[in-house]
Amino acid sequence: MTELDLLYSEVEEDLRSAVRAVLADRCPPQAVLARCEGPEPQDAGLWRTLAQELGVVALQVPEALGGAGASLRETAVVLEELGRACAPVPFLGSAVLATTVLLAAGDRAAGEWPALCAGDRTAVLAVALSTAPDAPFPLGVRADAAGGLTGAVTSVADVPGAGLLIVPADGPAGPGLYAVDAADVTVTARGSLDLTRPLADLRLDGAPGRLLVGPDQAEAVLWEALLTGAGLLASEQLGLAEWCLATTVAYLRERRQFGRVVGSFQALKHRLADLWLDIAGARAAARAAADALATGSADAAVLVAVAASHCGTVAVRAAEEAVQLHGGIGMTWEHPVHLYLKRAKADQLALGAPGRHRASLATLARLPAPGGPLPRMPHV
Repeated sequence: MTELDLLYSEVEEDLRSAVRAVLADRCPPQAVLARCEGPEPQDAGLWRTLAQELGVVALQVPEALGGAGASLRETAVVLEELGRACAPVPFLGSAVLATTVLLAAGDRAAGEWPALCAGDRTAVLAVALSTAPDAPFPLGVRADAAGGLTGAVTSVADVPGAGLLIVPADGPAGPGLYAVDAADVTVTARGSLDLTRPLADLRLDGAPGRLLVGPDQAEAVLWEALLTGAGLLASEQLGLAEWCLATTVAYLRERRQFGRVVGSFQALKHRLADLWLDIAGARAAARAAADALATGSADAAVLVAVAASHCGTVAVRAAEEAVQLHGGIGMTWEHPVHLYLKRAKADQLALGAPGRHRASLATLARLPAPGGPLPRMPHV
């Protein structure tokens, strides 16, 4: 196991402060609630602010391409704050999943960076949100010799407002990743548990595609993108859990019952202390995964599996505790805690459920598998 740096640098803390200040101003919980009731759950204006004023939508993109030239550690810090605010922006889909593929595509993606880095356009990796890193290459779309794509992809996140789709397809020479203009695809919205991260089904009928990554690298690049997404999603789950804990503690310090502050009851103190310990462990796991991905560590797949399995479970528990300990007000639409519970549960199923990551971890750690074979990890 390589040496890991789990601490936040001064630059990362400054970045956190800047992002948190913008989100506090532009994305308070009541504004997110109001937006979820409207026709556009995602905030395009906030996305442009994050891109143009803070430059965080292209943190890991090299400066020569218009990005900030930072690392995935900084991207993870941004995701913590977006999770803390339950921000309705397509950061995971565009700035993490799609950007990882486009960086691997090299010169074939050169024309995409100006609009993406400026926040004028977003990109989406067209796979089901539940797709785990160790899943087989998707075969729902086929490419003909001329690059026309035909097929369907279900439950894709962050499609509304996206201009570029990156579609995995099986071509004449084998699997490939193709760039497709969203205007050439039929998009059908579908119900989403997380109201701030809408899902959609895609239908392609001869849509013109441009090859980004050929058969020799397509499977490995897709695996890298999904692994990066799963590892950094843990940071979003960490931020979400921290908000739930902090908000619940603040509420219990003010709420009174039987003539006492509710937070003074020992049973509640024990529940909050146990949750704090879980979140401390989640922070270590999320930071380890982010650092391993940023440094290209050989242990990245192992640490991502640990973070994805642990942080997803902790985030759901934190949100459930927040709902319960807020009492009656926590059960109402007017209080934003339900948004965090829905995102926590949706995140837990995104990019591989905890059980899937534990199975992958067993394979990576060469542990015996009782009850049958474990998922194969072909790219590790």
